[in-house]
Amino acid sequence: MKIYLASASPRRTELLKQIGLSFEVLPSGVEEKITCTEPAEVVEELSRQKAADVCGRLAQRGETDFAVIGADTVVSCRGGILGKPADREDAAGMLGRLQGGSHQVYTGVTLAWKSGVRPPMYDTFSECTEVTMFPMTAEEIRAYVDSGEPMDKAGAYAIQGRCAAYIRGIRGDYNNVVGLPAGRVYQELKKRGLLL
Repeated sequence: MKIYLASASPRRTELLKQIGLSFEVLPSGVEEKITCTEPAEVVEELSRQKAADVCGRLAQRGETDFAVIGADTVVSCRGGILGKPADREDAAGMLGRLQGGSHQVYTGVTLAWKSGVRPPMYDTFSECTEVTMFPMTAEEIRAYVDSGEPMDKAGAYAIQGRCAAYIRGIRGDYNNVVGLPAGRVYQELKKRGLLL
C-alpha cells in the first residue's frame, strides 16, 4: 500500500524517514478551518482536513490502494494557542510568553486509507508533550528571532535547533515536539495493516 504524507514539513519528512517508512510527500492545499478551541481538538480537526483533502485528490485521480498521514502541531500556553508566527514581532512575543515556564505541544494525526472500491476510512488521534524552558533575556530572544529559525515553527521555536539551549526538560514524546509522534504513527499504521 502506498503511503502519502499530506505535509510539506521537512521535519515530518525526516521523522518518517528516520523510522524507515517508505512514503511520498503530497502536501495538502486545503484552507484550514478551526471550529473548536481545545488544543487537542484543534490539531485533530486540522489533521483530518489535510488528510481528507489529499485522500480526495488521490481518489479523483483513480488511486484505490493508499494511506495518507495528515498532521498539525500547535503550542498551548496558559490557555492560548500558538501556531506559526506571522512576523518577527509575533515570534518575539511568543518566545516571551514561553520562556521561563512550561507549555504543551499538541500534534494531531489523521490516518486515512482506501482499499479497492470501499470508501476511505479515517482514524484521528493526538499526542501532548509538556516542555519547560529556561528563562531568556530580551537580547537572547532577539538574537534567536534574528536567526530566522522560529519563523515557520509552531510556538516560534525548534526544539531540535538553536532553541535547544533554552530547553530545561520535556515530559512526553520528543518527536511530537519536532512535529510528529513518529513511533505512535508507525504503531497505528501497523495495527491497521497499512505497512504491507
